[in-house]
Amino acid sequence: MKNLILILFFTVFIVVVAKAEKQEVISPDGNLIVHVFCDGGEPAYSISLNGQSFLESSPLGMRTNVGDFSTHITLLDDVKRSEISGAYELPNIKTSTVHYKANEAVFSFQKDGKPAFDVVFRVGNNDVAFKYKIYPQKDRLACVVNEEATGFAFPEGTTTFLCPQSAPMVGYARTKPSYEEPYQLDGAIGQNGHGNGYTFPCLFKVNENGWVLISETGVDSRYCASRLIGHDGGLYTVGFPQQGENNGIGTAEPGIELPGETPWRTITLGETLAPIVETTIPFDVVNPKYEPSQQYQYTKGAWSWIIKMDNNTTFPVQKEYIDFSAAMGWNTILIDALWDTQIGRDKIAELAEYGTTKGVGLYLWYNSNGYWNDAPQGPRGLMNRANVRRQEMAWMKSIGIKGIKVDFFGGDKQETMKLYEDILTDANDFGIMVIFHGCTLPRGWERMYPNYASSEAVLASENLHFGQGSCDQEAFNACIHPFIRNTVGSMDFGGSALNEFYNADNTPNKGSRRVTSDVYALATAVLFQSAVQHFALAPNNLTDAPAWAIDFMKQVPTTWDEVKYIDGYPGKYVLLARRHGNKWYIAGINAQPEALRLKVQLPMLEKGEMLTLFADDANLQGSVSTVQLNKKQELEFVIPSNGGMVVVN
Repeated sequence: MKNLILILFFTVFIVVVAKAEKQEVISPDGNLIVHVFCDGGEPAYSISLNGQSFLESSPLGMRTNVGDFSTHITLLDDVKRSEISGAYELPNIKTSTVHYKANEAVFSFQKDGKPAFDVVFRVGNNDVAFKYKIYPQKDRLACVVNEEATGFAFPEGTTTFLCPQSAPMVGYARTKPSYEEPYQLDGAIGQNGHGNGYTFPCLFKVNENGWVLISETGVDSRYCASRLIGHDGGLYTVGFPQQGENNGIGTAEPGIELPGETPWRTITLGETLAPIVETTIPFDVVNPKYEPSQQYQYTKGAWSWIIKMDNNTTFPVQKEYIDFSAAMGWNTILIDALWDTQIGRDKIAELAEYGTTKGVGLYLWYNSNGYWNDAPQGPRGLMNRANVRRQEMAWMKSIGIKGIKVDFFGGDKQETMKLYEDILTDANDFGIMVIFHGCTLPRGWERMYPNYASSEAVLASENLHFGQGSCDQEAFNACIHPFIRNTVGSMDFGGSALNEFYNADNTPNKGSRRVTSDVYALATAVLFQSAVQHFALAPNNLTDAPAWAIDFMKQVPTTWDEVKYIDGYPGKYVLLARRHGNKWYIAGINAQPEALRLKVQLPMLEKGEMLTLFADDANLQGSVSTVQLNKKQELEFVIPSNGGMVVVN
């Protein structure tokens, strides 16, 4: 009897010590700490940076059809720890060579004495990434995740910089959500957008302590894409797609095989905006899903649609744009919607052949679907069916098409993620690059899919054509994207117009008027990152735009080796530096009503170096000059409202 009591005592003791009250994982430099714990049986975590709280007790876990893994949970003491260190090269993101270091910890949780799930945390000096691993439950080897408890709880006084999520099946031809809602800046916590939450990425200013950017990466056909749902008190939780998305087709809740993993949720923290702008975490924690079928080329080019619209998707106009791209030294043009009926396949083949003689390849526009929204533009109903899609891509390969732009997706369900993946995978088989429009945010896709080019997922340049209000807000919006949307993935904006008016004749008799300067247009070519760019220039710009502006647009790169944050504030102004090879481009724009006067240090440049300066006067008249960097490596300049500045060494 005494032996039995002793055995029971030690059994209880072992169970008790196996239960951890709180664990932590610390960044390599020791400044960022993630605490993981259970609060009343509910799994949670918190984050501090330099001793300041950036995220308070925030929930973890999920509810599935094989078990509720959000309550009555126990954190085990056995934490598997490792150091992550490595380097990779990726030419189509903001930094071409990345050295990634992080400390990884795998926290294991039990329910009813049985393994429930792990949370894998990777903690770098300014980045946190975490994902779930779910285990089989009895004989169940598949499950549906009904809801995630995953949340982010901000301290009182935090302000928000967020893009509200649209309701489903609204907007043009019932194509939303498409990540094209206006941002709400400097907002209070405790709101929920238009009632549908917010699209990733989401930026928060934590009082005077610094900034937090939340997003996700590694989303593919094995899960859905998510959004943030706002709650009272500063808590934001992960929300799945709305059931009505994509015409109600497909489930909003993802299904996963067991054991299985979720995508990574990412948190970037900094006392300034520099870690937000410079982060590579969306690509650090993912891997390529397949080998490229060829060496893909990242190009710049022109497209007629943004200035001339649908009725100029014709053979003579597109031939003119091939000549224009050749004159600019560019390598592609984008032929937009309706080419199937207004040009025809035989003439497209002729244009492709003509482009080859000029060193200019073609991108072709496609409608993504035939049955989940009402977008009428063609080609339609070709990209959503594997057998038809592959036949189409075989035809494209036979005539030398370089890439496609696929539009009008309107949803984040797992079924839609599978369509993105299927299009990319098939396109790689035929050596075709892919741009997405009317679409979701890219989530690590530059590294996951070698032929992925770019995504829109932003209120882009087409709106400048459609309304003067968008033109009046152009600089304001442009001062948002380098701090939020473009930090986590390539952004196909289609901007840098040099026309004064958005019409085919560049005359004031119709269409909207650009209120930003020519130097502003040059600056956004640097500020907006996308390895494939089709700019909004037009053939008439060869004669009606300043020669210095045309020369700059001929030479500006679309791939970058490094980015440095210099100064800025979302919606007000931005100043960044990007390096291509040995050449630095420092670009800035100003959306404030008053002129911006700055004196900045440029340590990436040599003392006494002669620099080319593109600048605006008070009337937004641009000019180019040569300036010398002083011994303190400082540069002083003025950017007027709606103006820009570019410095090139």
